[in-house]
Amino acid sequence: MTAAEADRRARALAARFAHIAATRMAGVALCHPRLQVAAVGFRPDAAGGAWGVLLTPWFMNLAWLPDEGDPSPPLAPGATRKRVLGTECFEMTGAHEDAIGAFEACSLFSPMHDFADQAAALATAAAALQHLRPETLAPIPSPLATRRRLLLGLGRSTA
Repeated sequence: MTAAEADRRARALAARFAHIAATRMAGVALCHPRLQVAAVGFRPDAAGGAWGVLLTPWFMNLAWLPDEGDPSPPLAPGATRKRVLGTECFEMTGAHEDAIGAFEACSLFSPMHDFADQAAALATAAAALQHLRPETLAPIPSPLATRRRLLLGLGRSTA
């Protein structure tokens, strides 16, 4: 799956759940009134799908979207399997929505009432993905590289 395809699929997932929020979940006490649906950080993975976080007013799930061209059968709704992201293993549950097809999800938070607002929920989703994708963290300079910079005067201020 390409990055553009992952983005397109994530937008379709968010649009579907925004529709669910406005219809099936409208007025349900479980929903946090200051939260909106968002697809956060979806990126392709080596397995041919895309990982990210689906945020709704009633849950925050880690989600895996299979490539639409994947010939392997999707995980049946309600069935589970283990998937690895970074150094963590998650038990994913199969799901299906007619507008987007099959996907897999693992609950991170539900209900969402402990979040102050959308910004707090988005920050939490981004932090979870950063933890799971260590390549997104800034590299820590090796002691040797830091020592070389100091000895060569590259770490000194010019002021």
